[in-house]
Amino acid sequence: MAKQQQNNTNRRTNTETGNRPSHRVFAVAEAREEGGKAFWADIGAAWAHGDGKGFNVVLNLLPMQGQNIVIRVNEPREDEQG
Repeated sequence: MAKQQQNNTNRRTNTETGNRPSHRVFAVAEAREEGGKAFWADIGAAWAHGDGKGFNVVLNLLPMQGQNIVIRVNEPREDEQG
């Protein structure tokens, strides 16, 4: 059980630095029906380089059907705000 908790923690932080990722990575599938909503799947995390010229990206899943990849700023979730 403790090993699984550690793995879950590692997914949320950079295991080398302990820093929370600056961005989340999503695969976005377009809506199948006109007027429908696109489906956003959280597939990984990204850490911005200190010089602002790139990212270190960790993907937990790979999109296989040509979805768009979107990297967004990692906003704190409501349960993480203090």
